[in-house]
Amino acid sequence: MPGFRPSPLLSDAAPLCRRAGAVLLLALCAGAALAQAPGLRRTVLQKADVAAPGREAVVARVELDPGAVAARHTHPGDEISYVLEGEGELMIDGEDPHRVKVGEAFVIPAGKIHAARNSGTVPLRLVGVYVVDKDKPLATPAK
Repeated sequence: MPGFRPSPLLSDAAPLCRRAGAVLLLALCAGAALAQAPGLRRTVLQKADVAAPGREAVVARVELDPGAVAARHTHPGDEISYVLEGEGELMIDGEDPHRVKVGEAFVIPAGKIHAARNSGTVPLRLVGVYVVDKDKPLATPAK
């Protein structure tokens, strides 16, 4: 349109909006990358409020295919898991690797960076209970 000049307010806001959109896109992609990792499936079975304000329990079935790795990540609360099938290796930052197998349980404290690898020949299946902050994603990739 001849003679049309955009408002200076709008032109000043554009770079900020582009940066905010890029940050949001990166955050969404990082969460999706963890959730969509090849060979890893986490299926939420139930969510329920717990006695601690602002927190909830999330019960999930977790499956890791033979040879697959759950990349380094954290949870915004404690993870309590029980191995139903298979065997694997649990790597928690600052600790020696832990071997886990059928019938064993483990606890990972809130915010602790960890990863897992299925070292067996069958899928590693476990039930995980996460007692986490309601307003945060269940898992966040570690840096």
